[in-house]
Amino acid sequence: MTIGSCRLADAVETEAVGARLATMIQPGDVIALSGPLGAGKTSIARGLLAGLGLIGEAPSPSFAIVQPYDPPEVRLPVLHVDLYRLDGSHELEELGLDEALLDSALVVEWPDRAGAGAWPDALRLTLAIEPDGARRLTWETPAAWERRWS
Repeated sequence: MTIGSCRLADAVETEAVGARLATMIQPGDVIALSGPLGAGKTSIARGLLAGLGLIGEAPSPSFAIVQPYDPPEVRLPVLHVDLYRLDGSHELEELGLDEALLDSALVVEWPDRAGAGAWPDALRLTLAIEPDGARRLTWETPAAWERRWS
């Protein structure tokens, strides 16, 4: 597992991280996005979806919990998941996310709500808000991602 970080000056750079991820993501992948409210998790997801071909704005899945995207709307099936409203990891099984990984990629906001052992091979991205309003992106790269993400 490799750990690194970089500074993202603004929302454009934050969405660009997502666009870069779109060139690497494959069915079966999980990208776990952590950070406080307003840190840019959804911006990364929107950049990824735009990079996969989505035209228009991607809504936040806060209320739906799972927002699916399928071809031809995007290059590959993606589930944008927001676990913020989950009451506990026991509710996760009802969402069927593990089955979805057979042919889809998952982009998961608030992955900590799934429990500590969820998705051990996920690329984990954490955003923090810097004092000047910029973002600090920190990543934990598992072996499954090391050749793709640096």
